Amino acid sequence: MNRDALNALDQTVAIARARAGGRVPVVGVAGPQGSGKTTLVRACAATLGGVAHFSLDDFYVGKDVRATWARDGHPLLATRGPPPTHDTLGLASTIKRLQEAKPGERTTFPAFDKVKDDVLPEAKWPAFPGRPDLILIDGWCLGALPQTESELVAPASRLEAEDDGEGHWRRLVNKQLSTAYADLFAQLDAILYLRAPDFAIVHDWRCEQEEGLLGRALTSADRQRIARFVQHYERITRHMIAGGRRADIEVQLDARRNVTEVRRLSA
Repeated sequence: MNRDALNALDQTVAIARARAGGRVPVVGVAGPQGSGKTTLVRACAATLGGVAHFSLDDFYVGKDVRATWARDGHPLLATRGPPPTHDTLGLASTIKRLQEAKPGERTTFPAFDKVKDDVLPEAKWPAFPGRPDLILIDGWCLGALPQTESELVAPASRLEAEDDGEGHWRRLVNKQLSTAYADLFAQLDAILYLRAPDFAIVHDWRCEQEEGLLGRALTSADRQRIARFVQHYERITRHMIAGGRRADIEVQLDARRNVTEVRRLSA
């Protein structure tokens, strides 16, 4: 990960520590799929030590739950990623348990298998010993703000046009951003945002991720599947790139994830 990005995260951590006082600070790292969030968080944790770090992705609800939502609510709820497919209450509880942990205690948090598209058994969940000095969370939509009703009218993708013609799914997702997800984001003392040059690059970045997960080159069918998958993220990702998010430090990336500019957005 680029040294400039690590320096930007160091600045974000400093902002969080100042706001947290004596409490364990919580920092979010946001950005589109494949932008390097997890790599950056892991590099920072390795440098600082005493850091509990995990991903918003670790708190996806299980495949069976999403299948029930899809059957009883809207078919697009079967796909992980957009709100409400995360266990926001469980994540908030994990943050609280880490902040209140005593020496010798171990705080477990879930892990998600993206190849199997389901939560791993509890026996395989990681744990953090004691009370951390810092909590780092990476997540694609951390800090995303809800859109206005007028912004929700027109479909943002082919997926929305074909599978959400009346807008029920996108309005449900948007409501979550103003309720459960807003409550979760309020627990973040500071947010670093990795800004992609445009949404078009996200498909390429996600394909690179998928090759790593699968351990093989992608087929044309894989790329078509991924193209549909990223459309579930398209509306919020475009909104965040355009400024529809809360962030303290913004890191502008080019297509190769090189840092081209770092901007401080908060006082």
